[in-house]
Amino acid sequence: MEHSWMLKYFAEFFGTLILVLFGNGSVANSFLKGTTGNAPDGKANGGWILVAFSFGFGVMLPAMLFGSISGNHINPAVTVAQAAAGNFPWSQVAPYIICQLLGAICGQLLVLAVYWPHFKESTDPDIVFSCFATSDCTNSKWNGFISEVVGTAVLMFVAIGLYKGMFFKQAVDIANIGVGFLITALVMALGGPTGPALNPARDFGPRLVYSLLPIPNKKGGAHWSYGWIPVIAPTLGAIIGIFLYKIPFGN
Repeated sequence: MEHSWMLKYFAEFFGTLILVLFGNGSVANSFLKGTTGNAPDGKANGGWILVAFSFGFGVMLPAMLFGSISGNHINPAVTVAQAAAGNFPWSQVAPYIICQLLGAICGQLLVLAVYWPHFKESTDPDIVFSCFATSDCTNSKWNGFISEVVGTAVLMFVAIGLYKGMFFKQAVDIANIGVGFLITALVMALGGPTGPALNPARDFGPRLVYSLLPIPNKKGGAHWSYGWIPVIAPTLGAIIGIFLYKIPFGN
């Protein structure tokens, strides 16, 4: 069944909203002061494992909800890579990306509203910022760039394989689950240097919210000197990943 472009735009908006709500919401729950996920005795803190699975579910569930409508890109890097590979019309790239960015912004606003008292209690500005966007943990932009390129290339290569490969192409629901676990594994394995972002909308939208709003215990700007990396590097990585799959395996 062919859906209208307007319906696809809504799917991309809500899919990206869910991704950011689940992902950055789990960061807030794990690290902000006074949350049930960050109990004083530490017993309730799921930490990075909770974050990794939340981002995984934040991709898996929109894929189940909206994959048959919009393809569930929910990621500008994926949209650009699909267009570069001839799988998506360039004329729809900008509308998709706009909807993804708006969804990410709205998802982050929901996180901010839900955790507002905990943002006020948390005095560490680095923890507050981590609930919005990514940064280079070693202050090495080169390392951050490489990390994002590699992570998104793997994401794109494996995701295309899951949906188009011989085993999963007749079982889309299983492929959706596989993509969720793929995101979880990437956050666990490659999230050390940068977060990771793997998605320009997931980083740029919340970073913009952080920059423009009076966030409690915010210190300084939104690290815009690094902010270009989660936009450019994932896009480059996604293009590399899709062509690494396409060259030997075809469409």
